[in-house]
Amino acid sequence: MIEKALLEVNRLKKYFYLGRGETLKAVDDVSFQIYKGETFGIVGESGCGKSTAGRTIIGLYDVSGGEVKYDGKNVHTLNEKEKFAFHRKMQMIFQDPYASLNPRSTVREIISEPMEVHGLHRNKQEKLMKVYQLLEDVGLNRDHANRYPHEFSGGQRQRIGIARALALDPEFIIADEPISALDVSVQAQVVNLLKRLQKEKGLTFLFIAHDLSMVKQISDRIAVMYLGNLVELTASSQLYEKPLHPYTQALLSAIPIPDPNIEDQRERIILQGELPSPINPPSGCVFRTRCAYAMQVCAELKPEWQEIEANHFVACHLYNKQITGKPAPRQVAASR
Repeated sequence: MIEKALLEVNRLKKYFYLGRGETLKAVDDVSFQIYKGETFGIVGESGCGKSTAGRTIIGLYDVSGGEVKYDGKNVHTLNEKEKFAFHRKMQMIFQDPYASLNPRSTVREIISEPMEVHGLHRNKQEKLMKVYQLLEDVGLNRDHANRYPHEFSGGQRQRIGIARALALDPEFIIADEPISALDVSVQAQVVNLLKRLQKEKGLTFLFIAHDLSMVKQISDRIAVMYLGNLVELTASSQLYEKPLHPYTQALLSAIPIPDPNIEDQRERIILQGELPSPINPPSGCVFRTRCAYAMQVCAELKPEWQEIEANHFVACHLYNKQITGKPAPRQVAASR
């Protein structure tokens, strides 16, 4: 029996119309599915559209094209009552723990606010006990409930943000670069916390980040995004063992290996040029201006999204059997 996807993203587009005939194509024809209980990672450089995709999925942005289905229902055609119920099921952890918490509210007020909006736990004592439980779930304690955000470190603030996201007992959480603003020493702690919470509460995650090495630690499958487009998608282990797209290989080659002998000898893939503007993206393949394997066809045709191996998808002309030319790029594995 084929497992039904909990979240379906079909040809999603999010454009921002800037006036003067200019359009910023932040997300351009993106499709993927996420299954219940898994962690699906999206990675890519800053400005690739991954955070915009997450915000469009949860409904903070309207779609410009395509659709987002959660549990079979189109998120962007729900009526107000249905949207209210949907937002109990899907919550978001924001990137900046400094900006995402109200500095005038106590931790108790921050965590309990979603409950008040949705009319849960009307009994004050019951609500307070729920706040205490959530604080303990994320590694804080009851004494923190009456403090203000400025009294906490970055890692502690992000834990408060996680507790707030859990306040409605959601099924699905979008984690929008939840560790990028944290010290390296704290990042692993937060990732381990999310993994533990997922196991305990049966959560499904969309984990958005630009650090491939950290995404590997938490994700079951990973999609690589470049300039509003998906270029590769497969299982986490497969992506590291056998990357297909030249952009994925470049990202993996940038991950340092904790062995000086191997690190000194391995070859790094250095991308040439700057990231093109999403207002005026390259024709054909959007990555061609920085790709060492670019061919004439890359400027003429947008590569098809195709399954090269079982559950391994890529958008690259190098793997189109009808196109001859340069050989497929050598695969570069990341550090284990």
